Amino acid sequence: MINYRKAIVPVWTLATDDIQVPAVAGDGPMTAERLAELRGVLAGLADSPITTLEVHPLPDKLDRSRGISLDAVSPLAQHLSQLITQSARSSSAAATATAAGEGLFRMVVPAKVATQFGQGIVCSMPSKAVAGGIHGALMDSTTGKIAAGATFVPVGKVATAGAAGGAGATAGVAATGSVALTVAAPLVLMAVAVGVSAHADHKRQQAIQHITELLEQLHEQKLEDEHSELDGCRDAIDKATAILLDQGKIGASLGLDSAVHAINTALGKADRRLAQWQSALDKLPAGEAVEIGTLAKSFPGLDDQGGTFRAHLELAALAIALKQRVIILQAVEHAQSDPANLFENFARTLKADHQRLDTLQSSIAGVLERLSALELARPQSLRPVFTTGEVDRLMRAAHRIHKLGDSAMVDRRAADVAIEIARDKDGSVVVFPALPV
Repeated sequence: MINYRKAIVPVWTLATDDIQVPAVAGDGPMTAERLAELRGVLAGLADSPITTLEVHPLPDKLDRSRGISLDAVSPLAQHLSQLITQSARSSSAAATATAAGEGLFRMVVPAKVATQFGQGIVCSMPSKAVAGGIHGALMDSTTGKIAAGATFVPVGKVATAGAAGGAGATAGVAATGSVALTVAAPLVLMAVAVGVSAHADHKRQQAIQHITELLEQLHEQKLEDEHSELDGCRDAIDKATAILLDQGKIGASLGLDSAVHAINTALGKADRRLAQWQSALDKLPAGEAVEIGTLAKSFPGLDDQGGTFRAHLELAALAIALKQRVIILQAVEHAQSDPANLFENFARTLKADHQRLDTLQSSIAGVLERLSALELARPQSLRPVFTTGEVDRLMRAAHRIHKLGDSAMVDRRAADVAIEIARDKDGSVVVFPALPV
């Protein structure tokens, strides 16, 4: 169990622009509750995004396979190193916490800011270990929640740093503000971009696993071809992600254009299937029980553990996850093309492009909720009594259909988003999937 109850944790207040906010933080130590309140106040008062960044000891056991690795010369790693170096000169707490050269940095983006880069992109990832818990590098193994007993110490002003790699100002002080704000637009941009991309890739891995299991049962060549075409997009997306996060330029040789075409084609199929599902549900008699055979005509395999319908759902989930990664690439490219307006371009691009995906996801969730609420009728038969096998089949089908609503229950309320970054002694970093706080 990770226990930070007696730890002193430095915390930076990061802004993406030189802005002015009232003095609300103070210079003294804060509790986790006070820090959470501060985030909300700053988000409400500031016009530009303001985040906080904490540094904790690096845990002995950390599943790095979930994250995206970047070497020490990558822009994100360099921005973070500069912030650490400059802060250590003026803050003894920051110097002590970062002296080992390694640590687990936790950036929290307030809910108000999180909505700017796609409200529906980050949803809770259930923990297998704890009911209702979420995955997180700072998760307490007993409670399943982020350890909140540490004392947080605000890091004072840091010296202004110059541009790095053409990305604009990296770490400087907002001179006009009453609160010591470190202007770190590229650091926030890169952390959000990599964290959200890692989250989308985590969803892709889940969808791939589910589809593979389903297709092994179905043996349907057309669905196999759809799966293979989508899965083949990963290589181009991974290469493009690595190049952009190193502030390079994406060339045609990567094959990203063909990958985007395949993803958009899959999204088009998902839209058409969604329309067919909605039409089939609209045609059902309102308030009446429905036979499973009737449902199976429009939702084949609905009453089975696998089935074509469930494969179509997973293919849609895979296409959405891949599209989310592509959108991140496009947003980063737009932001880096205008170094003076980094985060605003990034947020604007993400929000606009995610509207279609949010609509598709919520519409599919609506279909699942409608299905789960249906009452199943007894199959029509000339025999007055059903066999035990027929009764068991009907009960299993009812249970599986009603459970469809569980996967559709996604909390769309805005939530603070945490992005955790493990930094090693050589300066390299691993960015974990963004998750709701």
